[in-house]
Amino acid sequence: MEDVATSRRRLSPAITFAAVGAMVVLFAAAASAPTPLYVVYQKQWGFTATTLTLIFAVYVFALIASLLIVGALSDHVGRRPVLAVAVALEGIAFVLFVAAGGVGGLVVARVVQGVATGMAFSTLGATLVDLNPPHAPTRAGLVNGVAPISGLAIGALGCGALVQFAPAPTQLVFAVLLVGIVLAGIVVALMPETSARRPGAIASLRPRLSVPAHLRAEVIALIPILVASWALGGLYLSLGPSVAATIFGLRNHVIGGLVVTLLCGAGAVTAYVLRGRPVTMVLGLSATFLAAGSALTRVGVESDLVLLAGFGTVIAGIGFGGSALASFGTLARIAAPSERSELLAVALVIAYLAFSLPAVAAGFATTSVGLHVTTVVYTVGVASLGVIALAAQRRRTMTWW
Repeated sequence: MEDVATSRRRLSPAITFAAVGAMVVLFAAAASAPTPLYVVYQKQWGFTATTLTLIFAVYVFALIASLLIVGALSDHVGRRPVLAVAVALEGIAFVLFVAAGGVGGLVVARVVQGVATGMAFSTLGATLVDLNPPHAPTRAGLVNGVAPISGLAIGALGCGALVQFAPAPTQLVFAVLLVGIVLAGIVVALMPETSARRPGAIASLRPRLSVPAHLRAEVIALIPILVASWALGGLYLSLGPSVAATIFGLRNHVIGGLVVTLLCGAGAVTAYVLRGRPVTMVLGLSATFLAAGSALTRVGVESDLVLLAGFGTVIAGIGFGGSALASFGTLARIAAPSERSELLAVALVIAYLAFSLPAVAAGFATTSVGLHVTTVVYTVGVASLGVIALAAQRRRTMTWW
């Protein structure tokens, strides 16, 4: 236990809650920051779309491995030690990005970033639930839903602007993020510990996916909407700027970042607007908008109508944000303190598998049959997943409105 003097030097719970939410935004922004840079790297180093999506995928696979191994660790050793390591690794990743001189260096940087992000996301999410104020029981679920997709939007658009208008585009963004991660390290040093230590830390490192039996029905019901929404996110974060540049001829790097921001920004606003709404209604709306938005985007791509594709992206983004709000809000509500980190890790593994595997397949398909055909088929697949998610919710509740 901390002595009284040490305790007094810690941040208050309210300030810590806000700072931890900002850290979620920071890690998510860092995750999407390389997206507008992919076309720059591709031009500099001359690699194919398959290589591009593999670079994207190694980050996700490292993140998933991190979730599987250390996803439950903070439930045993406390939140602060795990966050300290995650912040340090993220800082190392930014240095590696700055120094990268080819595909190999980029892959190493993305792997280190993936490990750091996996450690951070499950632990930060659990910390928010630990600190959730009693007078606002849904706040942690709201922040866990809004902050990650807000960060993705900010990171992609901010990086796109720096690439377009600032010097040293492949270095400056990571120097800026490095300043942010130093501030995050100060927060971790000053924040109070929110989770008591308990035995089993070593055993918790054994990779596994475990959902308590009494929670399985609710978690299984969320899987279709998680897969549909994060598969769509994977397309935008891996190939979105390439679609804008190659199919629509929009080669401005700000627009490349804006492609991601349209999806994630609409999602963040939606998650905030729908806070407090019944979960059943939000999940039904999300599935509907995911399916409709993906279908509209497909028509826009096939017809070479950029405004229609953009409108479809916003509609799909509404579904993306609603899905994140309802899914992570449900997990925050049903998990006991000793289950929080592990349950969030399970959900994130499902989400990031959906985020990465279809995107990798799309990269191979792009090299073989072209970006246009791949994008059309992918959006049809996401629209179909949205319909399946809607059917799953209706079957579980018998009504979605």
